[in-house]
Amino acid sequence: MPLPEWIQKHLDAYLATDGSDGHMFDTTAVGGPGPIPCLLLTTTGRKSGNPSVLPLIYGESEAGPVIVASKGGAPDHPVWYLNLEANPSVEVQILGEKFSARARTVEGNERQTLWDQLAQLYPPYNDYQAKTSREIPVVVLEREG
Repeated sequence: MPLPEWIQKHLDAYLATDGSDGHMFDTTAVGGPGPIPCLLLTTTGRKSGNPSVLPLIYGESEAGPVIVASKGGAPDHPVWYLNLEANPSVEVQILGEKFSARARTVEGNERQTLWDQLAQLYPPYNDYQAKTSREIPVVVLEREG
């Protein structure tokens, strides 16, 4: 399934410039507070086996970058999250740095701490959680090797 045009443009710019255009994404057009850091996440399709790359907002933790599987508060998880549930080995790019990571969905106090951190970075996450009955997953990308 093709990406929405604005996401594809963001991804293309990030890839073409090693993130110098795209690492800081202006979220005002999507209800956010302004420029927020983005990484590129590559998952392996759980059905197709093909790689899939997406730009995602991220925060930092001691364990590694943190991402949120919000899908705008939709009732189901985003496809990229379903892919990493099936295969938690992922590739990450932050600016020009690329590394392998293992995705780990956090729970309990760790989830709440990281959720609060990411919701402070991007307040619409709280609105997204209020729209859905599912608990929106918070994922740490732990570097491998």
